Amino acid sequence: MDQLTLAQARSWIDATASVIAENAPHLSELDQAIGDGDHGANMTRGFTAVVKKLTDGAKTDDLGGLFKLVGMTLLSSVGGASGPLYGGFFLDLGKQCAGKQTLDAQALTAVLESGLNDIKRRGKAEIGDKTMVDALTPAIEAMKAASHDVTSATRAAAETARDAATKTAPLLARKGRASYLGERSIGHEDPGANSMALLLGALAGVCHE
Repeated sequence: MDQLTLAQARSWIDATASVIAENAPHLSELDQAIGDGDHGANMTRGFTAVVKKLTDGAKTDDLGGLFKLVGMTLLSSVGGASGPLYGGFFLDLGKQCAGKQTLDAQALTAVLESGLNDIKRRGKAEIGDKTMVDALTPAIEAMKAASHDVTSATRAAAETARDAATKTAPLLARKGRASYLGERSIGHEDPGANSMALLLGALAGVCHE
């Protein structure tokens, strides 16, 4: 597939909502070990709200409008640290995609990398801090190294993010609520890295259809 279309981006949001809801107990279980225990519930509430707005007929004439709606809704409906981070991520995607109906693999990679930089700015997190950055950073690098079609690039991102999320377990948390635990945070996967892996997995699934 050469281009991500507006219709496929909408399908990505729907698929993300479904997979987040399906995995909500696992995400919250991960969060119980090193956080507030509500990551799954918060993310489900946010994406459920997004899907409701889209189903109710919210106008999204281009990719920028779609991602802006997602970002604003997540900001207003997701609690904890994840709301500003995921909300800001999608708002940044919205800015990058203003007026665009499609994205090729190179453009999609650049847009996601800009979103990553927004997360890093907001969360003041870097690779190795045991956050969603640890899943998204290598995923974007994998996209850059993949072939120049959207299907291959998103599949590489999803596989890399899934592997990277599991590799957050031995890391010492340096940001967020988990950082308060010090060395007790070691041995647990980061819930944010796992939800980011689900998000990228949903994207790959839509682009593979």
